Amino acid sequence: MTLLVTAASGHLGRLVVDALLERGVAASDIVAGVRTPAKVDDLAARGVGVVELDYSRPGTLAAAFAGVDRVLLISGTDADRVTGHRNVIDAARAAGVERLVYTSAPRVDQVDYALGADHKATEEAIAASGLSATVLRHNWYTENYLDAVARGADTGEIVAAVGDARVASASRRDYAAAAAIALTTDELAGRTLEVGGDVAWTYDDLAAAAGEVLGRPVTYTAVTLEQLEAGLQAAGLDAGTAAFVAGIDDAIARGALSQTDGTLSELIGRPTTPLVDGLREGLAAR
Repeated sequence: MTLLVTAASGHLGRLVVDALLERGVAASDIVAGVRTPAKVDDLAARGVGVVELDYSRPGTLAAAFAGVDRVLLISGTDADRVTGHRNVIDAARAAGVERLVYTSAPRVDQVDYALGADHKATEEAIAASGLSATVLRHNWYTENYLDAVARGADTGEIVAAVGDARVASASRRDYAAAAAIALTTDELAGRTLEVGGDVAWTYDDLAAAAGEVLGRPVTYTAVTLEQLEAGLQAAGLDAGTAAFVAGIDDAIARGALSQTDGTLSELIGRPTTPLVDGLREGLAAR
């Protein structure tokens, strides 16, 4: 069985390749799909196949999918990510791929938010394609907070407009382990799973964890969405980007990331990485 990992040069993609190898998948049965093959020379040196694959360039997709049985579609970061995702889905269907695994966003069918809209559209495209699929709705990555924690080392505060909302984050390594399981087993076929950390923490908890890692007091400073947008623009973001970022805080405040039911830890067979450990590991890896 040949397994294709898209966006394999990224943080999550590399960890999925590692997780597959740890599960005993032969390197020769793994294909790393990347925009720039030279960026994964290290994977090629380990025996992993490497193909050029660019979501926005359909011409690269047919060759990339040749002989592939299962595909992990890691969500893209381009402005028009939905079109790129549809290109991948169409190519997978045309190639007769047996299973597609997609990394989606949390509660896209329950909470309306800008980031979730692209993922919801992609899930709909997968459903319409007729492909056998597994959708893993990732809660937040703990690593998403590394910049905020690094700033906290200088300012002593983490600023956000989330109120007292909770976030059930997990580390990228946790999510990568789940993706490897979805690719190599049959039990998750046809399922959509909300996956996240075992603990839904508050931003006061985040500040406390940051303080523990940094060795200095850090506090959470709650602001309004308007104040957050103004601050982001003052820091150099354009109005549209500032509004998008503030919209993520708004979604968090409305509970988009608050749910946790142990699905991820049950799936990977171990507890998810605690917040403070994920932050410490992430900062050490920088």
